[in-house]
Amino acid sequence: MTITLTEKAAFRLRTFIRSGADETTTEKGVRFAAVDGGCSGFEYALDIVERPESDDLVFEQDKINIYLDRKSAPFLNGIIVDFVESLTQAGFTFENPNATGGCGCGKSFSVADGTPEAVPCS
Repeated sequence: MTITLTEKAAFRLRTFIRSGADETTTEKGVRFAAVDGGCSGFEYALDIVERPESDDLVFEQDKINIYLDRKSAPFLNGIIVDFVESLTQAGFTFENPNATGGCGCGKSFSVADGTPEAVPCS
C-alpha cells in the first residue's frame, strides 16, 4: 500500500498539522479515505486527525504520519497527492491509478467494481 505526497503537498500538510499542535501529541497526522458521494461515486477525504482509527493502515512520509482508512485502501493504493496554486484556485489534487472515471472538479472518482451511486455536483 502506498500513498505518495509531492514536495508541495507534504509542505502544506506539515503546515496544517503543526498549526495549533500540542507538542506532546506525536500521533497527529493526515487521514485519507474514499467516501461515498460526488458526481462520480466516490469523493476523496483528507482530514487532519489527532491519532489513527483502530483499523487504519499507518505510514510515514516526509515526517508526516499518514493514516489510510482500511476499507478505502484498494481504491487509494498508489495515489499521488499534490498541492497546486493558481490565480483561480488552490488545493490538493489526486492522481489515482485505480480510478476508471472522474469528474471535472477532480474531487470525485469511480472505480471498475464497487462504485457507489453518483450524486450531482453542487
